[in-house]
Amino acid sequence: MAEIVSLLLPFFGLILIGYIAAKATKQPAETLGWLNTFIIYAALPALFFKLVSRTPIEQLTRVDFIATDIAATYAVFILLFAIGRLLRGNSFADCTIQSFAGAYGNIGYLGPGLALLALGEGAAVPVALIICFENALHFVVAPALMAAAGDDKRSTGQLVADIVRKVALHPFILSTAAGFAVAALHIDQPLAFQRLVDYLAQAAAPCALFAMGVTLALRPLKRIPAEISYIVPAKLILHPIAVFISLTAVGSFEPVWIQAAVLLACLPTATNVFVIGQQYGVWQERASATILITTVFSVVTVSLWLIVIRSGLLPLQLFP
Repeated sequence: MAEIVSLLLPFFGLILIGYIAAKATKQPAETLGWLNTFIIYAALPALFFKLVSRTPIEQLTRVDFIATDIAATYAVFILLFAIGRLLRGNSFADCTIQSFAGAYGNIGYLGPGLALLALGEGAAVPVALIICFENALHFVVAPALMAAAGDDKRSTGQLVADIVRKVALHPFILSTAAGFAVAALHIDQPLAFQRLVDYLAQAAAPCALFAMGVTLALRPLKRIPAEISYIVPAKLILHPIAVFISLTAVGSFEPVWIQAAVLLACLPTATNVFVIGQQYGVWQERASATILITTVFSVVTVSLWLIVIRSGLLPLQLFP
């Protein structure tokens, strides 16, 4: 337990510090812009490039791992969509945002720091692959479903062009692709460049966690959605279980890869869900509330998942 506390205290402590700082200084939301710019365009891309570029190329081509992880994530997405649409009668657009709230974890901001801290460098590659490919797919699915719902008024050509641009030019995708190229071509990086990348990568986790706390402070809880009763357990409990069962069923993955995938799956709802809702004017306040509530509950659930993983209680093979 002491080991788990030592892992979680700096992690959630930085979020709390950001939250308190935002409440104490009462800075406007716009002041967070440059910090987010640094995180998204410099620190996290440097971290992903570092993780991928220094990994043997054969470890980077595990299509079976990526496909299985994404299949588990979207199984949860489809389940939540069906509940919202068929049982609660929500609109197509509302169901889309609700389903993202239950399946789109805060893997970019929270994932690398926690996984590397808890599992070591062995978790680097699966973490980078999950973040890259899941985000890329979310960038495709979200506008496609909102277009199907009628909330996106762009033409088909404009929609496709925007999706391609967002996927191809996103800093996470570009940095990961550059890392792939360096690893595949066995390019020797100059020492000065490596040091620059290392400095930026070291800033990624603390800056992202602090920004997460500030973001939560700037989005007060105004409206608690009724759907929270099943979105919270779906995101924090069902999602990691689905990922674990899927990966162990397929088999042949290193234990740390399974552990890293489960750890990323148990993270709270991504702040991007609010951004998507805001972009289309759908489920905005309730998305903000879901992010806050899942983050608060994740203090307990992530701790429990870490105990299960670090104590060896997570079996690495369910099927003979």
